[in-house]
Amino acid sequence: MRNFAILFFASSLTLMAFSQQTNNAVFGKYFTNKTMRFDYFHSGTATEEHFSMDRILNDGSWAGSKLVLRDDLNRGLYFFEIIEPKSGTLIYSRGFASIFGEWQTIPEAASNWGAFHETIRFPWPNETVKLVIKKRDAKNNFVEIWNTQIDPTARYVNPSELKSNYKSFTYIENGPSQNHVDIVILGDGYTQSEMGKFRKDVERLTDELFAVEPYKSRKLDFNVRAVETPSATSGVNKPHPGVFNRTPLSMSYGAFDSERYALAYDNRTIRDVASTVPYDHMFILINENTYGGGGIFNLYSTVAVDNKFSDYIFVHEFGHSFAALADEYYTSDVSYETPEITVEPWEPNVTALFDPSNLKWKDLLTAGTPIPTPWDKEKFDIFSYGIQNERRAIRAAKEPESVMESLFERERKEMISMIDKMEFKKATGAFEGANYMPRGMYRSAIDCIMFTRNHQEFCPACTKGILEVIDQYNK
Repeated sequence: MRNFAILFFASSLTLMAFSQQTNNAVFGKYFTNKTMRFDYFHSGTATEEHFSMDRILNDGSWAGSKLVLRDDLNRGLYFFEIIEPKSGTLIYSRGFASIFGEWQTIPEAASNWGAFHETIRFPWPNETVKLVIKKRDAKNNFVEIWNTQIDPTARYVNPSELKSNYKSFTYIENGPSQNHVDIVILGDGYTQSEMGKFRKDVERLTDELFAVEPYKSRKLDFNVRAVETPSATSGVNKPHPGVFNRTPLSMSYGAFDSERYALAYDNRTIRDVASTVPYDHMFILINENTYGGGGIFNLYSTVAVDNKFSDYIFVHEFGHSFAALADEYYTSDVSYETPEITVEPWEPNVTALFDPSNLKWKDLLTAGTPIPTPWDKEKFDIFSYGIQNERRAIRAAKEPESVMESLFERERKEMISMIDKMEFKKATGAFEGANYMPRGMYRSAIDCIMFTRNHQEFCPACTKGILEVIDQYNK
């Protein structure tokens, strides 16, 4: 029996090695070890959208996996495919989201045009390929909305590597980029004299990320590097309170007229800076104390570093950009128009529960837990909506940030006490209220970092979703 186990183990290793050699051969057949960066303009209204190429560049050595070339996770509002046109073979794909995709959901897009600069990155092809961009339809199926041919030898393709003028440093290095998740951290609103602070912020927030499961257990699967972009003045643009600033990455609060939503629209500059080092995922630190941040799947996350809740925001927003996790809260003000629930959401941590017997995280359920799972929602909602009214009053009165932080501390203390008394507080089930919707949408646990600021803990569905993305890189 022992000899059989040894032979089985050896055979498994041989199969794994053969599989890796096969996949490496596939990569070498179609790609070289460089990154092709396809920059384009994405424009339109709430009901139409258009694409036009800007430029195609060499974005440095390929930092992604050479083994997992096709994305089977089915996440993102958009999806791109790289196809070998002669045979029609799909040779690379990834899901993603975009600022344009979010902009289409706000009221302004119903009557105005918007235009945003975006980027798609993939291994540099050996020969001409077809790029196909897909988007989810009304049934959440991906359908093609645009395509173009890319000849890597064409005059409009620039194979020259960018010689970066920016300084960079490595905080965590655990191995080769090809089988690790490479995070690049940028900073905006830091002056040259604040570069020491930037380094400390990188270290503090990175340490916080890897203090939270499942990142803690998988820390060895990550590399973290940072790039310095000194600003002439300290701080970034904050239009709602009338604080205006111009910084290297053009970071600004007030995205989509949401005062605390912080994004940057100068994608070309951001990508040029990020390409100083190998990267898969990006975080932008904002040198501000005003509560704020944002996260868009496979684009970037942002966080105001000096707020009392910066540690929470950093981990929460990375959940969006890294694993496409949905927000699980539903009482806070948002800019988006919430649609009627007609299809199962694609995000891994929320469900419409159309089929309770086939819950998307049914393998995680706590035995004996009823579906849907009862919780003291009415009491929670009364308290939470009351907090939102206080938040609006504080903003309207232009109170100092410390007043808002005190409100959040009181909210957290009372919510923890309230949830601690609930029957299924430790169960994995299906709790109504998620994805900005108080009814008809469900999350896997009463509490989660995607739901409240109470604890730095992910629910089981979020944890599973994060691990699935990490596994795309560590093979």
